[in-house]
Amino acid sequence: MYTTSRRWEKTFYFLTWLVQGSSFLVPRAYAVMHRMHHTYSDTQQDPHSPHFFKDIWQMMMHTARIFSSFVTGENLPDLQFTEEYIPVWDKLDKIGNHWVTRLSFGALYVAFYVIFAPNYWWFLLLPVHFLMGPIQGAIVNWFGHKLGYSNFNNGDHSKNTTPFGIVMMGELFQNNHHFKKMDPNFAKKWFEFDFTFQIMRGLQFIKIIKLKPLVIPLK
Repeated sequence: MYTTSRRWEKTFYFLTWLVQGSSFLVPRAYAVMHRMHHTYSDTQQDPHSPHFFKDIWQMMMHTARIFSSFVTGENLPDLQFTEEYIPVWDKLDKIGNHWVTRLSFGALYVAFYVIFAPNYWWFLLLPVHFLMGPIQGAIVNWFGHKLGYSNFNNGDHSKNTTPFGIVMMGELFQNNHHFKKMDPNFAKKWFEFDFTFQIMRGLQFIKIIKLKPLVIPLK
């Protein structure tokens, strides 16, 4: 959806690891799964379609197994999903995906709560912090393909889940996203709003990224 300099690419990559912390998802592996998700949307080859599992937990575990196999090299993705450029930083991936790093982040989260939480009820939020990356992905793929309305007939079960599409920074406008996967603006109706797209516009304004022009396919 956009281009940027190699320096800013590294900066975004590092911040992705720092913010995700204990739930860091190796970008290369997740990018492959996301491309598979668009190609095989809501079929049995889709790595995270909710329509083949009885609950969101089963879908998360299935996705985790595919993700892990791509990270370790146990399973090699089809070449069609790696031909287009994917940022890779092997050294940081090894650090971020190591169990020692994940446990260290977890310990920091617990320490933060011990120091700042006003009461023990707040500690119930810790599992969300431990697994924020997978939880966000599970919410988007489960509810974004089960609940809501459709603006477009994409041949799958993708939905726009409002008002949560706004709360999730535009991610839950899945039907719109599947209609034009390279369009950075997931909002298509007047009542839809994509926060992430506005951030991208701001980054372009200060010349950190450059949004790619949309290519309209010939009919």
